Amino acid sequence: MRHVDFSPLYRSTVGFDRLFNLLDNMGQPEQSAPAYPPYNIERTGENAYRISMAVAGFSEHDLDIEAKENTLLVKGNQQKEDDSDAEILFRGIAARNFERRFQLADHVEIRSAHLENGLLHIDLVREIPEAMKARKISIAAGPAKAKQIEGKTAKKKAD
Repeated sequence: MRHVDFSPLYRSTVGFDRLFNLLDNMGQPEQSAPAYPPYNIERTGENAYRISMAVAGFSEHDLDIEAKENTLLVKGNQQKEDDSDAEILFRGIAARNFERRFQLADHVEIRSAHLENGLLHIDLVREIPEAMKARKISIAAGPAKAKQIEGKTAKKKAD
Protein backbone atom coordinates (compact mmCIF):
# COMPACT_ATOMS: atom_id res chain seq x y z
CA MET A 1 0.00 0.00 0.00
CA ARG A 2 1.22 3.47 -0.83
CA HIS A 3 1.38 6.20 1.80
CA VAL A 4 1.07 9.84 0.78
CA ASP A 5 2.93 12.44 2.80
CA PHE A 6 0.77 15.54 3.34
CA SER A 7 3.32 17.44 5.45
CA PRO A 8 4.24 19.93 2.66
CA LEU A 9 0.57 20.85 2.39
CA TYR A 10 0.34 21.46 6.15
CA ARG A 11 3.01 24.15 5.81
CA SER A 12 1.33 26.01 2.95
CA THR A 13 -2.33 25.95 4.01
CA VAL A 14 -4.28 27.30 6.94
CA GLY A 15 -7.47 25.75 8.27
CA PHE A 16 -7.40 22.51 6.30
CA ASP A 17 -5.91 20.34 9.06
CA ARG A 18 -9.10 18.33 9.50
CA LEU A 19 -9.28 17.56 5.78
CA PHE A 20 -5.69 16.34 5.67
CA ASN A 21 -6.20 14.23 8.81
CA LEU A 22 -9.23 12.58 7.20
CA LEU A 23 -7.25 11.87 4.03
CA ASP A 24 -4.34 10.56 6.09
CA ASN A 25 -6.54 8.20 8.10
CA MET A 26 -8.62 7.06 5.13
CA GLY A 27 -5.96 4.75 3.73
CA GLN A 28 -5.15 3.06 7.03
CA PRO A 29 -7.08 -0.07 7.96
CA GLU A 30 -8.96 0.19 11.22
CA GLN A 31 -7.46 -1.84 14.00
CA SER A 32 -10.10 -4.33 15.14
CA ALA A 33 -13.08 -2.35 13.86
CA PRO A 34 -15.82 -2.61 16.48
CA ALA A 35 -18.89 -4.54 15.40
CA TYR A 36 -20.80 -4.05 18.65
CA PRO A 37 -23.36 -2.61 19.00
CA PRO A 38 -24.96 -2.85 15.57
CA TYR A 39 -26.43 0.38 14.21
CA ASN A 40 -28.40 1.91 11.34
CA ILE A 41 -28.05 5.38 9.83
CA GLU A 42 -31.15 6.63 8.05
CA ARG A 43 -32.26 9.82 6.37
CA THR A 44 -35.54 11.03 7.86
CA GLY A 45 -35.86 14.30 5.93
CA GLU A 46 -34.03 16.58 3.53
CA ASN A 47 -31.56 17.68 6.24
CA ALA A 48 -32.51 15.25 9.03
CA TYR A 49 -30.85 11.97 9.96
CA ARG A 50 -31.22 9.29 12.64
CA ILE A 51 -28.69 6.88 14.11
CA SER A 52 -30.33 3.83 15.72
CA MET A 53 -28.16 1.56 17.87
CA ALA A 54 -29.19 -1.81 19.33
CA VAL A 55 -28.30 -1.52 23.02
CA ALA A 56 -30.33 -4.29 24.64
CA GLY A 57 -29.80 -4.49 28.38
CA PHE A 58 -28.57 -0.90 28.74
CA SER A 59 -30.57 1.76 30.57
CA GLU A 60 -30.41 5.54 30.13
CA HIS A 61 -27.99 5.71 33.07
CA ASP A 62 -25.59 3.26 31.41
CA LEU A 63 -25.30 5.28 28.18
CA ASP A 64 -23.30 8.45 27.59
CA ILE A 65 -23.52 10.59 24.43
CA GLU A 66 -20.95 13.29 23.72
CA ALA A 67 -20.43 15.59 20.72
CA LYS A 68 -17.09 17.30 20.21
CA GLU A 69 -15.49 18.79 17.08
CA ASN A 70 -17.59 16.99 14.43
CA THR A 71 -17.36 13.68 16.29
CA LEU A 72 -20.24 11.93 18.02
CA LEU A 73 -19.15 9.53 20.76
CA VAL A 74 -21.57 7.00 22.25
CA LYS A 75 -20.37 5.02 25.29
CA GLY A 76 -22.07 2.21 27.11
CA ASN A 77 -20.87 1.23 30.58
CA GLN A 78 -23.03 -1.47 32.09
CA GLN A 79 -22.73 -2.22 35.78
CA LYS A 80 -22.18 -5.93 36.34
CA GLU A 81 -24.68 -7.57 38.62
CA ASP A 82 -23.50 -10.57 40.60
CA ASP A 83 -26.13 -13.27 40.51
CA SER A 84 -24.17 -15.87 42.43
CA ASP A 85 -27.19 -18.17 42.86
CA ALA A 86 -27.99 -18.20 39.09
CA GLU A 87 -26.08 -20.54 36.81
CA ILE A 88 -25.90 -19.31 33.22
CA LEU A 89 -25.90 -22.18 30.74
CA PHE A 90 -25.62 -20.05 27.60
CA ARG A 91 -24.83 -16.32 27.29
CA GLY A 92 -26.20 -14.92 24.03
CA ILE A 93 -26.99 -11.39 25.21
CA ALA A 94 -23.88 -9.28 25.11
CA ALA A 95 -23.24 -7.50 28.38
CA ARG A 96 -20.04 -5.73 27.44
CA ASN A 97 -19.09 -2.09 27.50
CA PHE A 98 -18.66 -0.29 24.20
CA GLU A 99 -17.51 2.94 22.62
CA ARG A 100 -18.68 3.92 19.14
CA ARG A 101 -17.51 7.02 17.21
CA PHE A 102 -19.24 8.71 14.28
CA GLN A 103 -17.70 11.45 12.12
CA LEU A 104 -20.25 14.21 11.55
CA ALA A 105 -20.26 16.58 8.60
CA ASP A 106 -19.96 20.32 9.11
CA HIS A 107 -23.04 22.06 10.54
CA VAL A 108 -24.65 18.82 11.80
CA GLU A 109 -26.22 19.19 15.25
CA ILE A 110 -27.69 16.62 17.61
CA ARG A 111 -31.37 17.36 18.22
CA SER A 112 -32.38 14.58 20.60
CA ALA A 113 -31.66 11.10 21.86
CA HIS A 114 -34.08 8.59 23.34
CA LEU A 115 -34.09 4.93 24.29
CA GLU A 116 -37.03 2.85 23.14
CA ASN A 117 -37.44 -0.94 23.11
CA GLY A 118 -33.70 -1.59 23.36
CA LEU A 119 -32.84 0.87 20.57
CA LEU A 120 -31.03 4.14 21.16
CA HIS A 121 -32.24 6.72 18.63
CA ILE A 122 -30.09 9.82 18.05
CA ASP A 123 -31.72 12.46 15.84
CA LEU A 124 -29.41 14.76 13.88
CA VAL A 125 -30.14 17.80 11.73
CA ARG A 126 -27.93 19.66 9.30
CA GLU A 127 -28.40 23.41 9.58
CA ILE A 128 -26.46 25.49 7.12
CA PRO A 129 -25.89 29.10 8.29
CA GLU A 130 -27.70 31.81 6.30
CA ALA A 131 -24.39 33.26 5.13
CA MET A 132 -23.48 29.95 3.45
CA LYS A 133 -26.85 29.24 1.82
CA ALA A 134 -27.34 29.92 -1.87
CA ARG A 135 -29.24 33.11 -2.50
CA LYS A 136 -31.11 34.39 -5.51
CA ILE A 137 -29.79 37.56 -7.14
CA SER A 138 -32.46 39.52 -9.00
CA ILE A 139 -31.65 41.05 -12.36
CA ALA A 140 -32.89 44.61 -12.85
CA ALA A 141 -34.74 45.39 -16.09
CA GLY A 142 -33.81 48.42 -18.17
CA PRO A 143 -30.57 50.25 -18.84
CA ALA A 144 -28.03 50.47 -16.08
CA LYS A 145 -27.46 53.95 -14.70
CA ALA A 146 -23.74 54.55 -14.53
CA LYS A 147 -22.13 57.59 -12.99
CA GLN A 148 -19.31 59.21 -14.89
CA ILE A 149 -17.12 60.73 -12.28
CA GLU A 150 -14.09 61.23 -14.54
CA GLY A 151 -16.10 63.02 -17.24
CA LYS A 152 -17.28 65.70 -14.79
CA THR A 153 -13.80 66.39 -13.49
CA ALA A 154 -12.38 66.58 -17.02
CA LYS A 155 -14.94 69.27 -17.97
CA LYS A 156 -14.14 71.34 -14.89
CA LYS A 157 -10.44 71.27 -15.68
CA ALA A 158 -11.08 72.26 -19.30
CA ASP A 159 -13.15 75.32 -18.26
